[in-house]
Amino acid sequence: MDPSSSKWRVAVIGSGPSAFYTAEALFKSPAATTPDAGSGVQVDMFDRLPVPFGLVRGGVAPDHQKIKSVVRVYDKIAAQPGFRFFGNVKLGRDLQVEDLARCYHQIVYAFGCESDNRLGAPGEDLAGVYSATEFVGWYNGHPDHRHRSFDLQNSRRVALIGNGNVAMDVARVLLQSPDRLAPTDIADYALAALRDSNVEEVILLGRRGPAQAAFSPKEIEEIGELDGVDVVVRPEEAELDEISRAWLEGAGARSQQRNAKYIAACAELGEGSSKHKLRCRFLVSPTEILGDDGRVRAVRVEHMQLQLDDSGTPRPRSKGTTEDVECDLVFKAIGYRGEPVPGVPFDERKGIVPNRDGRVLGAPGGEVVRGQYVAGWCKRGPTGLIGTNSPDAKATVELMLEDRAAAAMLEPAAADIAPWLAEQGIDAVSWADWQRLDAWEQTEGEKRGKLRHKLSSIDEMMTVIRELR
Repeated sequence: MDPSSSKWRVAVIGSGPSAFYTAEALFKSPAATTPDAGSGVQVDMFDRLPVPFGLVRGGVAPDHQKIKSVVRVYDKIAAQPGFRFFGNVKLGRDLQVEDLARCYHQIVYAFGCESDNRLGAPGEDLAGVYSATEFVGWYNGHPDHRHRSFDLQNSRRVALIGNGNVAMDVARVLLQSPDRLAPTDIADYALAALRDSNVEEVILLGRRGPAQAAFSPKEIEEIGELDGVDVVVRPEEAELDEISRAWLEGAGARSQQRNAKYIAACAELGEGSSKHKLRCRFLVSPTEILGDDGRVRAVRVEHMQLQLDDSGTPRPRSKGTTEDVECDLVFKAIGYRGEPVPGVPFDERKGIVPNRDGRVLGAPGGEVVRGQYVAGWCKRGPTGLIGTNSPDAKATVELMLEDRAAAAMLEPAAADIAPWLAEQGIDAVSWADWQRLDAWEQTEGEKRGKLRHKLSSIDEMMTVIRELR
């Protein structure tokens, strides 16, 4: 890059949906497209992994390939002449925020929330208790989780704490025939473990009622359509109380009304005759995980009832009674959480980068940090679907445009980051490198009768990338 260039240079940290939607909004901005906008915008995207796409690659379930097809949009964004990818480059290890500030006018953190929330209950650290994050990363071949092991062979009942869409993904992967997963991009080792699995029942534990369930209608209905799987609900837990009925009629979304109707229909069907069961429990809140000899044997739950809070929203309150739900494994699906990154401010309580509508703050409630922004989950927390990140990123870019117009940006030395990375001995993966690896994974997948043979080790990825260069 010519040091005298007037190009507007932006570094985006992360390469998931929020990162790509940020790049898209930058390329479509008037400051990048109008004739008098200088020489346009340069967007350099960094990821600690050699591969892009974040949770689309490492989080979306392998049997949801239609959702993964969103990467075609990201491929088009990456084809913009002002785009560059630097994979295998980790902020806080390979380069620091100060290094970025020397080369870019603005920095956008879009690295998501890679950890999980803790339950905060006794017994959480017993053997056989895991986060859904670990399991999802494991079956998706994420390098962080490839070495995990789950004793599916000696487990018949799995308790899932939480009933959002991540919980539904875990339940669906555990209950469906491995033959349905075999043609996908599921990790080979995960498919082998699922073939040896003896899991027959998955029990969803939700604190609220069926009207307030966090899963989407499509997710629960998809499990009900699986061959050999029954969705089982206790009639007394499917029945809506007066509070839920009134709330549904007034504030309830169409999806929540559809959920309540579907749950009621499942309750009418009873136990069913299939070997595999998804048991949806409602108004039960885990208070303790019980174990024998250091290994989980049950989840103790307290029974809840709904009461309206001051805003008129139904909230669960304890009825004072408990029940032990026996199980062989426990997965906690109670939300993702951000992890602190060296040099980047962090809100420990919320698990996000502290910000005011997208401008980074030096500390929660503190002053704005010049030239630094956030988009996606590390901005707002782990909420919404993939598409939610598009308007979120656009809102952040609007602030970046305002600050650029006001000359409230960083003042880089106009140096290109690429030669500096090479001098440091950092083997950055380019977009062309990724495209070659992408083609290799698909070709290897075809040989195995599946969509993609996904490499799950950074060393393996880098070995293949270097061979293909």
